[in-house]
Amino acid sequence: MLTNKPNNYICPIPSKCMNKLKNPNYSLLAAVCIVMLSSCGILGKKDKGGSLPNDGQVHGISPGNRYSLPKPPGMVYIPQGTFHMGPSDEDPAYAFSARNRSVSISGFWMDATEITNNEYRQFVFWVRDSVAARKLGYVKAGADGNEYVDRVKMKTLKWDDPKTVEALGNTDLILSPEDRIFGKKEIDPTKLIYHSEVFDLREAAKRENAGKPRSKFILRKDVPIYPDTLVWIRDFAYSYNEPMTKRYFSHPAFGNYPVVGVNWKQATAFAEWRTHFLNSWLDGKKRVQESDFRLPTEAQWEYAARGGRSQSMFPWGNYYLRNKKGCLMANFKPGRGNYPEDGGFYTVRADAYWPNDFGLYCMSGNVAEWTSSIYYEGRTNFQHDMNPDVRWNAKDDDLPLMKRKIIRGGSWKDVGYYLQTGTSTYEYQDSAKSYVGFRNVIDLPAAPQKGRRRG
Repeated sequence: MLTNKPNNYICPIPSKCMNKLKNPNYSLLAAVCIVMLSSCGILGKKDKGGSLPNDGQVHGISPGNRYSLPKPPGMVYIPQGTFHMGPSDEDPAYAFSARNRSVSISGFWMDATEITNNEYRQFVFWVRDSVAARKLGYVKAGADGNEYVDRVKMKTLKWDDPKTVEALGNTDLILSPEDRIFGKKEIDPTKLIYHSEVFDLREAAKRENAGKPRSKFILRKDVPIYPDTLVWIRDFAYSYNEPMTKRYFSHPAFGNYPVVGVNWKQATAFAEWRTHFLNSWLDGKKRVQESDFRLPTEAQWEYAARGGRSQSMFPWGNYYLRNKKGCLMANFKPGRGNYPEDGGFYTVRADAYWPNDFGLYCMSGNVAEWTSSIYYEGRTNFQHDMNPDVRWNAKDDDLPLMKRKIIRGGSWKDVGYYLQTGTSTYEYQDSAKSYVGFRNVIDLPAAPQKGRRRG
């Protein structure tokens, strides 16, 4: 018998019982019915002391309070399904490195748009506040004995107050005098470092690692998280892109544009912070913690990009980059380089153009997107057909070959070929580009359907 009853739970009392309640000859039966009505599964109820009854039976213990799905803002649910992964058209160049085959994907939630400048700036400000709080002594002791940033006190800190600037001026968070322009005291972006700690589940799951202490699989590293704004100049030789370097991440006009200049490590750090940010709030509400935000696998990304169109070349279908009215369907490099023809010279808003059938925007064009998968030419030959994925936690001293991460979707500076849902390419995990961004996924249950009960 279930102890946690759904809203549409029906008490198992025969209709005859209810009809006979009015008859005084059935007073005993009425009493039994009343007890059943008041309990409807009394074996699952706790006694007055708050513990389960000790009657020698198994009643089950819930890990937390009643579950309510926290629908992540800005995310859409991608239902489970099967699709043909790989090129949807003849592609001899990728005949062996990206074979078309049938794979199955479990359901997950995905950001409807790429992570925007505004969303990434929230991460940057959180790290900035954390670093400043420790330097100013705005910390408090936690119940576990560790020191934590006093977020309530940090909200009262006025960054433009001369006293705050003076207090921080004595720390290394502010640019040193020789690095200032006209003596202006500004925050040194290289000091905005996020401390990452994750548990390597895949390494711990290996048979040869069975019995080893937990500490062997904890990965600790410090990640500088400020975007590399110089990518706009570095990516294009003999090209004037200085205004984008100065304004793209800092000007409010670009707030809802996809963040760029973020390498794979920084995108992973953002997902880790986003997980802690959600779970700390859930913990404060005494609610069950959720799964981790993360980068999508290559298979998840392609499945989501297709939007249920298993054999289509693009998120909107086959075979063309324009609709029947002649309108371009994405932000890319049309023709021989007519960049503004699609409506955007560089990037455009993250919610521009039409979404695919899953409700995802700009899965082709605008910016290419990081995935969690390593780029390896023979990966499709041995991957599983259930949630396929190949990962490698490359270290700084690993060969460049091991640092290649798959990017998908093509970008504003790419030709139409890279916009195909089955086209794979890569960038190195420690490199940042003006045409690569990312979006997150999270493994949560689908939204509960009302009025249905599985028998």
